[in-house]
Amino acid sequence: MTTFPGSPRLLKGAIIGIDAFNPLASTIVFQYNPKEIDRVITATTGGGKGGDKKEALRLTGAPKETITLKKVEINAFDQLEKGDPIATSMGIYPQLSALEMLLYPKSLAVLANNTMIQAGMIEIAPVEAPLTLLVWGARRVVPVQLSTFTINEKEYDVNLNPISAELSLNFTVLSYNDLPISHIGNTLFLAHQVAKEAMATISSAGAIGSVVSGAAKIL
Repeated sequence: MTTFPGSPRLLKGAIIGIDAFNPLASTIVFQYNPKEIDRVITATTGGGKGGDKKEALRLTGAPKETITLKKVEINAFDQLEKGDPIATSMGIYPQLSALEMLLYPKSLAVLANNTMIQAGMIEIAPVEAPLTLLVWGARRVVPVQLSTFTINEKEYDVNLNPISAELSLNFTVLSYNDLPISHIGNTLFLAHQVAKEAMATISSAGAIGSVVSGAAKIL
């Protein structure tokens, strides 16, 4: 009789906002990895109704992909039990704020734009969001845009700080269709595709081996 030596060490998924001015402001490592991920992948083709039939099979770029992380849990129970000063004074506000800041322009940029408006400048460029990366293991590091997310705050401490919440996060993957060639996100997505192509080749080689083996047995 054998016994299992213990639980395997799991890698933690993460969301990282790359901001040169504040690299720590939007780094979220999942306390618990979400149990489910929904991915919707839609081809980008040149054909279609009323289009040139010769173009029907042409791919105009990488497919559009959306990713939904379901039931992402955050709580401060362990930290509160250990008397962690941040959890005791703020609950999980810092973790929730780090997520929310992925959708906010930085306040310094807003103040700078307000100053330029007051100075009479007519056209003000919109503030660029930090590059956001979804990290899900070594083989899935992709640039994404957090489009929407829902927060279900479940429990509070005596000061009404949230101490437990469940989130659902919706991302749009940004490919080389969406980002300039010089952008680091363009390079990261291309590297992600190259790795995916290598894994697809491994899968196809195994499938061909199975087909050939089956055909040999029939013959």
